[in-house]
Amino acid sequence: MTTPIIQIEPGQVVLVTAGASGIGRCIAETFLYHGCNVHVCDINEEALGDFLATNGSAVGTVADVSETGQVDALFQEIDSRWGRLDILLTNAGVAGPTAPVEAIEDDDWDRTIAIDLNGQFYITRRAVPMLKQSGGGSIVNIASNAAMFGCPLRSPYTAAKWAMIGLTKTWAMELGPDNIRVNALCPGSVKGERIDRVIERDASERNMSISAIREAYERQSSMRMFVEPQDVANMALFLSSSLGSAISGQAIGIDGHTEGLANWLG
Repeated sequence: MTTPIIQIEPGQVVLVTAGASGIGRCIAETFLYHGCNVHVCDINEEALGDFLATNGSAVGTVADVSETGQVDALFQEIDSRWGRLDILLTNAGVAGPTAPVEAIEDDDWDRTIAIDLNGQFYITRRAVPMLKQSGGGSIVNIASNAAMFGCPLRSPYTAAKWAMIGLTKTWAMELGPDNIRVNALCPGSVKGERIDRVIERDASERNMSISAIREAYERQSSMRMFVEPQDVANMALFLSSSLGSAISGQAIGIDGHTEGLANWLG
């Protein structure tokens, strides 16, 4: 793991949703490295067990953020274990279907919205009273550059991520007087298994080769790059540190400057 230079006050209590793998795990391990008390939740019990085995000082809870009962139980555990919350990272999400709008099934739409949007609302609704009780803090929502452009064949995912930007700005207005900053990070294509699966589905839908689709995704960025999970974690750390104390209500791209998401494939 690349060590960020940014310093953050140690001992703060951090919740990372979907924190057992991928971007979430990188974020959790970055805050752990900087001396924070990190609590992660994840729907994948096996991945959570692996994360906790590697990061012995962290605490974890198996939870589905789209189920309000499980969210309530998660926050009861956080309150019992830590008695406070200082930083919230809402990272839970699914890619959703890759299909034209007329081919999207109701269940696929509902599941994507339930996790990518409703889940973030349920988590934040429970987190805010604890953040207020702590005297303020930081909320960082992991959105997507699809929330800035739109993205063909990804209607449910794109709708949820655009909604997250609206909620980020609304919550920044609501919570600013309580010293709570709210920002959204909008990564481009992030290296890892998840984007590999997205590319495979996109290639299948378009009847093109995986290599051609991957090259098209790389061309979306002015820097012709996929970003690293650590790039996202570094910005989350910055926004949650004293260096980000005046930043709120922002949707920040981490993408090497995306020029568009139409893939230039016709």
